[in-house]
Amino acid sequence: MAGRVGIVAVAQTKFEERKLDKHITELMYDVTRAVMGQTGLEFKEDGTGIDSTVAAAYDLLHGPSGPYMFLGYVVGAYKREDERVLEDGALAVYYGAMQILSGHCNTVLLVAYTKESLIDKNLYEWVGMDQIYQRRVGLDFVSAAGLQAMRYTTKYGITPEQCAKAVVKARKNAGNNPNAMCCDSLTVDDVLRSTMLCDPIRVQEAKPTPVDGACAMILASEEKAKEITDKPVWITGLGSCYDHHDLGWRDLADCEALATAAQRAYKMAGIKDPLKEFDVAEISEQYSYQELLWSEGLGFCGKGEGGKLIDSGKTEMGGELPINPSGGMLSGLPVCVAGMDRVAECVLQLRGEAGARQVAGAKKAVAQGVDGPAGQLQCVITLEN
Repeated sequence: MAGRVGIVAVAQTKFEERKLDKHITELMYDVTRAVMGQTGLEFKEDGTGIDSTVAAAYDLLHGPSGPYMFLGYVVGAYKREDERVLEDGALAVYYGAMQILSGHCNTVLLVAYTKESLIDKNLYEWVGMDQIYQRRVGLDFVSAAGLQAMRYTTKYGITPEQCAKAVVKARKNAGNNPNAMCCDSLTVDDVLRSTMLCDPIRVQEAKPTPVDGACAMILASEEKAKEITDKPVWITGLGSCYDHHDLGWRDLADCEALATAAQRAYKMAGIKDPLKEFDVAEISEQYSYQELLWSEGLGFCGKGEGGKLIDSGKTEMGGELPINPSGGMLSGLPVCVAGMDRVAECVLQLRGEAGARQVAGAKKAVAQGVDGPAGQLQCVITLEN
């Protein structure tokens, strides 16, 4: 990678089921003012402050069209460069990094925010499906996940118990994260006794919904980052990939889009053996089976070996590669925000600021964001301190 992009500040809200006392603009304000306060950066007329903003959010989740219109007023960036990503928050990090690597900007403020409590999540996901064929049969992201889970577990002999272990681990880890929504202890039996959501996925195997919250960070060029902080976290690799929107064109048991995105990021970062070279991973698992499947796509194990990986204990805290010390999406994170929050969690780990969820001596990390039905869009970001 020519030059380097540093992450110099991150901020998160607490993630809660319904933030009834907070308007969208207040969520934006809380996290953006926090990162601006950490760095001392503002939007200045002489051009010495923040150069640009990139926001990630979905119109359909917020009721009013164009919730982005508020951002300039909230952060004091009126008549400044203002970009939008209608995708997962990891793509906002990707886009912001590109602005800096291109030489267009020196500092970029990123923010992702969502209030899932304002609308039925299944409704907006249904709207995102193909209107000619898939909407007519009621297909949405949950039913697409059910199809993927069935195909994956059947093809590779993944057991319900192995999938349930991902939930148990997530909730246990979330107990060390003050921002996590669901920290209740669960057993494998608790998960497998929960109500069926979409066969073979049970209620406890899906991310809690609704969840409200926000995340922000500031990116800077290498020279600027070193001026701002003595603990920058460097983005070493970036990769993204879209798979076909039509589920029938994909083998849902194999996440080729993620494998491609990971290979692109790893090539930039010089990563050869991700299981051994990374110290921590934060991935976006909306459903239990996805931790296993995404682990395969990220190269932590071979195809069909996600179940064996979680059985081995290597992804537990204290294991060879802890996955989601924060608790991940299975402990309660809003869509759109989740990917940026995965990056933020990696930053906290690499700065040694993750508190009770800290992985000792973490030097390299990988974050993954996802969007679309059955993991159609994948984004992978590698980082080091």
